[in-house]
Amino acid sequence: MRDTLAVILGGGAGTRLFPLTAHRSKPAVPLAGKYRLIDIPISNCVNSELLRMFVVTQYNSASLNRHVARTYRFDRFGHGFVTILAAEQTPTSNEWFQGTADAVRQCLQHIDPYPHRRVLVLSGDQLYRMNFNTFSSHHRSTWADLTVATIPVTADEAPAFGILKTDADGVITEFHEKPARDRLEGLDSPVSAKMREQGRIYLASMGIYMFERDVLREVLLSNPEEKDFGKEIIPAAIESRRVVSYPFDDYWSDIGTVRSFYDANIALAQPDPEFDLYDEDAPIFTRARMLPPAKIQNSHIVNSMIAEASVVTNATVEDSVVGVRSFLSDGATLRRTVMLGADYLPWRDASKRPGLNPPPSPGIGPRSVVEGAIIDKNVQVGADCRITNVDGITDADGDGWYVRDGIIVLPKNTIIPDGTVI
Repeated sequence: MRDTLAVILGGGAGTRLFPLTAHRSKPAVPLAGKYRLIDIPISNCVNSELLRMFVVTQYNSASLNRHVARTYRFDRFGHGFVTILAAEQTPTSNEWFQGTADAVRQCLQHIDPYPHRRVLVLSGDQLYRMNFNTFSSHHRSTWADLTVATIPVTADEAPAFGILKTDADGVITEFHEKPARDRLEGLDSPVSAKMREQGRIYLASMGIYMFERDVLREVLLSNPEEKDFGKEIIPAAIESRRVVSYPFDDYWSDIGTVRSFYDANIALAQPDPEFDLYDEDAPIFTRARMLPPAKIQNSHIVNSMIAEASVVTNATVEDSVVGVRSFLSDGATLRRTVMLGADYLPWRDASKRPGLNPPPSPGIGPRSVVEGAIIDKNVQVGADCRITNVDGITDADGDGWYVRDGIIVLPKNTIIPDGTVI
């Protein structure tokens, strides 16, 4: 992969992940208790020995920039790097990035000086594991100008994606952006027997592209009005270029909504998840915090993950993910909850705590019950609270809380008073 550069897109405003994106970009959202979403594409690159990466950022990028700078430092004798490319005003453009393709177009001046033959474009907010060496081999063996990673989906799933139709050789012949279910006739593509048995006969774009260098420059610079890869660049390229599908049938989740984020995290805590965090041959890398182990005392834990430096005392945790430095008091209960952790523990000297006016006691207070929720960082839930969405509300905004897709979300640094019922 020495002839390839990776460009990882930091995403837009992330409104569908609000309030998790109120103070951070989508790729900076914590995942599985100790990682961030950006760690997934970067780890896939590192495990594939693709060590030259650009991360393109714009919205709420401070925490993402900080995480990348602290985490990914390669030795001075190699050629690897992870470089942030932030939106900027230049002599040729004074606008913010207008879309995925426009972001890469505006960054070409920084990418071009590096020797390369191909560019791999990735999303910063997806959960999957892929060997990009295999992807590159497929791209080269099919003599593709552009290769699009695709995943088979069912008719019920297809309307949420860009659907690509291929011929028997895997060459993409048609593109349809989020087609209605009643307009799927004739849009199926050749898939494996296993996928056909499952009804997964439509190929959805994963938003992962490999371009030949000259092809990328031409499609971007010859069509400056086209802002987005999926909606504009790819459909146009199909008409004039050899665009090939790279079929992928392993686990993949697009973490674009509160529900998808919640479901992906809860699934990771189950006994046999589709995405294996414990694969020693393809580890997920993140910042090395040098934290102590989790401490669990007289507690009941079922199908859950508890990250470093957490303290769980006389508590119950079921089907949940508990992030770094989390604190659960006597009698606290978590069920089907994603707790993102904290930047400090309750007994940390107040003068040494990060941030402005941080909550005095982050964690779950005595005898409080939290079910079906996402608890952002540094949240303080007082004693004897019940946060359960007992009425089954789908979407709502409250005082220090939100409900999205039926899931209660407590925003970062929120204090929930004693006895609160949500």
